[in-house]
Amino acid sequence: MKHFTKLAVAAAIAGVTAGAAMAQELYAPNLAYRTGPFAATGIPLMNGQADYLTMLNARDGGVGGVPVNGEECETGYSTEKGVECYEKTKSKAIVTQPWSTGITLQVLPKTNVDEIPILAPGYGFSPMMDGKTFQWAFNTPSGYWDAADMIIQYIEGQGDLNGKKIAFLHLDHPFGKEPLPVLEAAAEAKGFTLLPIPVGLKEMQNQSAQWLQVRRERPDYVVMWGWGAMNAGAITEAVKTKFPMENMLGVWWSGHDADLAIVGEAGKGYKSISWSFPNMDAPVMADIKKHVIDAGLSQTNDVEMQGVFYSRGLVISAILVEGITAAQAEFGTAEISAEQLRWGLENINLTEERIAELGLDGMVPPFSTSCSNHTGHSGGWMLEWDGAKFVKVSDLLKPNVEGYAALAAEKAAEYAEANAPWAVNENCGG
Repeated sequence: MKHFTKLAVAAAIAGVTAGAAMAQELYAPNLAYRTGPFAATGIPLMNGQADYLTMLNARDGGVGGVPVNGEECETGYSTEKGVECYEKTKSKAIVTQPWSTGITLQVLPKTNVDEIPILAPGYGFSPMMDGKTFQWAFNTPSGYWDAADMIIQYIEGQGDLNGKKIAFLHLDHPFGKEPLPVLEAAAEAKGFTLLPIPVGLKEMQNQSAQWLQVRRERPDYVVMWGWGAMNAGAITEAVKTKFPMENMLGVWWSGHDADLAIVGEAGKGYKSISWSFPNMDAPVMADIKKHVIDAGLSQTNDVEMQGVFYSRGLVISAILVEGITAAQAEFGTAEISAEQLRWGLENINLTEERIAELGLDGMVPPFSTSCSNHTGHSGGWMLEWDGAKFVKVSDLLKPNVEGYAALAAEKAAEYAEANAPWAVNENCGG
């Protein structure tokens, strides 16, 4: 694994300055969703992603002297539209960013043929952690099975789970079903009852039936795997039914400030695992303000910028750029190809020192990737709503990856067999 300091990167790119001067751009399209039922969560994420790239283009002339084009193709979170966007953008893309587990599952077999890496930070098909099988797919820095494991770890830290009941309130969508294998295995191993409660897409804003079941079953904890309008609906119902908020925990996509702001002080105690955290004092925020906000080049606002999702968007683009930077240094060219970016994404080494160099202090945990490890398993912090904002209430939690490594290998093999012939990276030894 390589550690790329600013000096090392500068030296590597210096040799290709002439080529970079002729280069047009690095095309990194984003299958965005600023419209539809999930727009409230999509907008701050897309704004954060766009602002980071805009800042780099303005401050540094892009990456290695080449501007990055993060053009958005609007999907409205529709799988069908997402596939259309993929087909529309793939001819010159060095990466695809599907932004939906459903879209990811649809484009996954296509990218293996088209040889374009998928970057799906913190979402997508969990067995993508197996880089040998899913050589073109990355769900860095942490996957859904990591999240499920860390949430159960945190709950277990509050007391023995044997005999307890945990309700799993989830969107009835591929995204919501992803953690079930790990949660079911944990329930069997630790002796608690898992109660799945699905929420249909048409029920997101009216969950009266689901919360009637919660009141009837009286679970010790509610784990929420929600997205978009489902989150606000669930949190509002939890407050209304007087469910103890300190016993309600969500995945990182269920930790959106605006959803909790609706209930304010009444939501105090609600928790969400997260691999990102907003730090307004981080140097990157000053650069964003100088080169993007003050220049009138952003769609964000002061409130949104302080939230978890905007800063997560920044981190996601930073991860992409780390992959680009690694590839440029390795291949001695600024205008890299999709295949070269795949190598770059397999060789990210985001140490504490590198995080500080990027000005992302405290905003993402350290992690590294390899040809066999396409997730990184960074771990995350448990965040808690204090009535006005999310604060960290745990040290860095690390997932017990060994606990589901065999399951990941099994599911990866099943996928490859079902989609045969399926190309794997035979040269990947670790």
